[in-house]
Amino acid sequence: MNTPRPKVRLSRALGIPLTPKCVQYFERRPYPPGEHGRKRRKDSDYSTRLKEKQRLRAQYDISETQLRAAFDRAKRSGGKTGEALIQDLESRLDATVLRAGFARTIYQARQFVTHQHVLVNGKRVDRPSYRLKPGDFLEVAEKSKRKDPFLVAASGAHAEPPAYLEVRLADLVARVERTPGREEVPVICEEQLVVEYYSR
Repeated sequence: MNTPRPKVRLSRALGIPLTPKCVQYFERRPYPPGEHGRKRRKDSDYSTRLKEKQRLRAQYDISETQLRAAFDRAKRSGGKTGEALIQDLESRLDATVLRAGFARTIYQARQFVTHQHVLVNGKRVDRPSYRLKPGDFLEVAEKSKRKDPFLVAASGAHAEPPAYLEVRLADLVARVERTPGREEVPVICEEQLVVEYYSR
């Protein structure tokens, strides 16, 4: 018997597959885990917002403190708070490594950064939460490019990079061209509910 995988359980609880591997499990059982998973429950407004916030957190694999800090920055930005929140999270180094197609999942992207495989503007950065600005370059360190996960990435095995990044996959080099629009960010979230959760 297979032991339940924590990311699969979390995917089912949140209603979204968090990794490519979770997709098959999620499609087989697209309801929450546990004996009451199949029962339809009427969620309260609070629990709907809470779940949306948890979904957002899980997709970026960040702590509550990090999400709250991102929300506070978004609120001060002067634009639409929900959109600014997503843009703030997308500017993280680990998220950019994922979007550029250098990693398969956010968890792998974070590992690549913490293990110092990624350079920003020519310097090693090992903080997944490091914020990138338009004009910044990121690349995989020369020695690391020969490692299997990066050879796979360079072959174009992962997601197609979005238009706001200029990516040379074969060289594992990317440049942030501009701030992404919300419609370009493949995150499943009604960010307005997250804003309402934190604004209560």
